[in-house]
Amino acid sequence: VQLVESGGGLVQPGGSLRLSCEVSGFTLDYYVIGWFRQAPGKEREGVSCISVGDGSTYYADSVKGRFTISRDNALNTVYLQMKSLKPEDTGVYYCAAAVGFDIVTSPNEYDYWGQGTLVTVSS
Repeated sequence: VQLVESGGGLVQPGGSLRLSCEVSGFTLDYYVIGWFRQAPGKEREGVSCISVGDGSTYYADSVKGRFTISRDNALNTVYLQMKSLKPEDTGVYYCAAAVGFDIVTSPNEYDYWGQGTLVTVSS
């Protein structure tokens, strides 16, 4: 089982980025895929997640209306489109997989993790 994030980088406030989480070793249909982020000196927090099987989604209040999670089952990839980025969105973004269909938001409920990709929002 492997999750590989990509798409991070440096962007100015108000800009956009799209993160990708490519998974291998399992079929997306039976998992919830979550995006988490961790800023320096802070705890890891949930950003968004999607139940790939039924399409239900969750967004943290801090990103509602700015971030969109989606999946491409054929490519076994989950995306996080981020718009109107703010400096407080800076951090390492991780994708993770939890077995099942119910939306889960706690990092402790996820079984597999990627290595992370750094997003820096700064002018």
